[in-house]
Amino acid sequence: MKSYQSNSSHPHDANGLKLIFRALSHRNYRLFFGGQSISLIGTWMQQIAINWLVYRLTNSALLLGVVGFSSRIATFLLASLAGVLADRWNRHRVLVITQTLSMIQAMVFAVLVLTGTIAVWHIIVLSLLLGLINALDVPTRQSFIVDMIEKREDLGNAIALNSSMVNGARLIGPSVAGILIATLGEGMCFLLNGLSFIAVVVALLAMKITPKNREIQDSRVLQELKEGYSYAFGFAPIRSVLLLLGLISLMGMPFTVLMPIFAEKILQGGPRTLGFLLGATGVGAIAGSIYLASRKSVVGLGRIVVISSSLFGIGLVAFSFSRVFWLSLLIMLVIGLGMMVQMASSNTILQTIVEEDKRGRVMSFYAMAFMGMVPFGSLLAGSLANTIGAPKTVMIGGITVILGSIMFSKKLPSLRRMVHPIYVEKGILPEELP
Repeated sequence: MKSYQSNSSHPHDANGLKLIFRALSHRNYRLFFGGQSISLIGTWMQQIAINWLVYRLTNSALLLGVVGFSSRIATFLLASLAGVLADRWNRHRVLVITQTLSMIQAMVFAVLVLTGTIAVWHIIVLSLLLGLINALDVPTRQSFIVDMIEKREDLGNAIALNSSMVNGARLIGPSVAGILIATLGEGMCFLLNGLSFIAVVVALLAMKITPKNREIQDSRVLQELKEGYSYAFGFAPIRSVLLLLGLISLMGMPFTVLMPIFAEKILQGGPRTLGFLLGATGVGAIAGSIYLASRKSVVGLGRIVVISSSLFGIGLVAFSFSRVFWLSLLIMLVIGLGMMVQMASSNTILQTIVEEDKRGRVMSFYAMAFMGMVPFGSLLAGSLANTIGAPKTVMIGGITVILGSIMFSKKLPSLRRMVHPIYVEKGILPEELP
């Protein structure tokens, strides 16, 4: 298991901002947080630009789904293998490489759009390329969080702050993208995204990471892969968290690829409307991140997973019926809060209970559930939207998410009993059951 430093004067004893931002006391995490904060704004700008560009070129809900599928399918197919590599390789070096490749991909996009030579097949190919990069980057980046945090009790806070960073970018990126698309065109979004990767690469190079001994080099990759599957899906708490997250990613998350349709056809707006809608999601998500960052312990997150996933599903159903812009904005706040809290809570639970030598593999399954199911959901949502319309598609997704959260809640008491010994071993809970 990972060895953590202890400190009797830990910030947990403090209140307010010091408690919420305590993970930033770790230098490496502070560098990571700063670099990623800049880079992720560009990432969200690019995502909005891609969706709007595809819809402008094709006016097709199905092709929106196809592009969403192409950008995520590699994560589903290759993330488990990438998880083995994340447990074998130097995660720090891997991230420098993947972030550099992502920068190159964004710059190629920018050149094609700014020169007016972009075509739908270019978008699909470049999305597939980014998917390949992310298949290795995401599980490595998730596993790398624990390498930057010396104190075990700060891990949950670091994950919550990481989520707040992602969703702060979700707030800023789409809003800026909407304005840029309306004034300067999609190409500027791709260019700025490419430049934003400089910040994260510089931050990674400035880190001082203590090398860790990995005692798995003699075994074979396929053997380690099988071991990872057996461990993750043979332990009910990990399996249940992953299955609920996968269901939400399949049926709930694809609402994002249909947002251009809601912005233009349902709410009678344009790229600015799209930016504001997704920006509202970011506001709700930041509120959820602050709440999670203020929590002192992982204890009780199972119940929060149930509440937040239910809130997400209810928000999707409500959004599917809204035809008023201001009401849709308010509902998107709820959707963002529920979605972020559910996914960050799931991440924290997994990172807390997983064995260190299997962390990369388990987080690769997290990536498969979180991102890998989205391409199938994107294709399904695009096909359904072409047939029954975008509102009914989102409504079906929301109902499915609610049903999944109900099933998870019924298993929660037995899952708590299984996790209790792990929490006791790590000093999170006393030996007696509460």
